[in-house]
Amino acid sequence: MTSTPEVEFLADHSALLAIPAFAPAIAVVGVVVWIAMRDRLRGDDEDDDLHSDSPASSGEDGTP
Repeated sequence: MTSTPEVEFLADHSALLAIPAFAPAIAVVGVVVWIAMRDRLRGDDEDDDLHSDSPASSGEDGTP
């Protein structure tokens, strides 16, 4: 009679070892996405002021 040896896994550490490698990358991606979303929401108001033809935006006060 041949019996196959029974293998018992006591612990699996591969996920624990991967956390330090991926955590900084995930944090950087989160910060970049947060800054991009913040700038996109603010960007609509600021672009109108920069590209308008009003005297205040071109540096002229309109006096003769």
